[in-house]
Amino acid sequence: MTIFFSGMIGLKAREPDHVINLWPEEPPEPSIQVGEEQDFTKPEDNLVAGKRIIKLGNVRTPQIHVFLPDAGHRSEAAMVICPGGGYNILAWDLEGTEVADWLNSLGMTAIVLKYRVPTREQNPKWKAPVQDAQRAISLARNHAAEWKISPKKIGILGFSAGGETAARTALAPVRQYQRMDETDDVSCRPDYAVLIYPAYLANDSKTGLREDVAVSKDAPPMFLAHAFDDPVVPESSVFLFLALKAAGIPSELHIYDAGGHGYGLRSVESLPVTGWTGRCADWMTRNGWTR
Repeated sequence: MTIFFSGMIGLKAREPDHVINLWPEEPPEPSIQVGEEQDFTKPEDNLVAGKRIIKLGNVRTPQIHVFLPDAGHRSEAAMVICPGGGYNILAWDLEGTEVADWLNSLGMTAIVLKYRVPTREQNPKWKAPVQDAQRAISLARNHAAEWKISPKKIGILGFSAGGETAARTALAPVRQYQRMDETDDVSCRPDYAVLIYPAYLANDSKTGLREDVAVSKDAPPMFLAHAFDDPVVPESSVFLFLALKAAGIPSELHIYDAGGHGYGLRSVESLPVTGWTGRCADWMTRNGWTR
């Protein structure tokens, strides 16, 4: 089942150029038994920058929604986008389709990942989302010629729980599922990663990374942004950056003094943290991923 949403009530959202189911049949274990896929947003829910957000839940059939940039403004780079939502829902527009619009403006192919949720009661809760993210990276490489992208310029971007998904996908030494078909014959490792207020990477005492988060010398370069007052703690970004530094992985970290959590890229004039996109665009351009 495919659902297209608008970021604001009464407006039709731009439809993706391609929608592809990740798996040929059923996804690998762990499976998810939930009701019909739907938007769980309620009228009384808090607004973000004055607008509602789409809280997409009950995702049993993971997909990628591919948004291609204008042909005359196309770089060779692509980004798989992992919306956040606490492994309960996906903030589909705030941290998904709106991010795709921004990346398209930079000439990048944007691939919004609709990964399986809810998984917060599973152990580990990140496994099914990471499986979906790894498969999405491999699918993008397999479609590189068709989508006019370089198989060596495919990144991953994630917010909050999607930030953990993106981080673990970038750091995973092996694929988290058994080979299914020829799609899995190419690498599932992203070439770079952008993590915006990533969650759940710091240990419970906030003294370092969780024991199962390991950074090797094969890790890709990363861009990280977090707010000092984020209750989903900035230590996740700080300790990951320090581990990247120790491993010699060129990366960039921005900690803003205020901003909280869950702002996506919706601009708030009084909060410089919502300008992280400018710093990130500079970083991607400097590294040759955008024009």
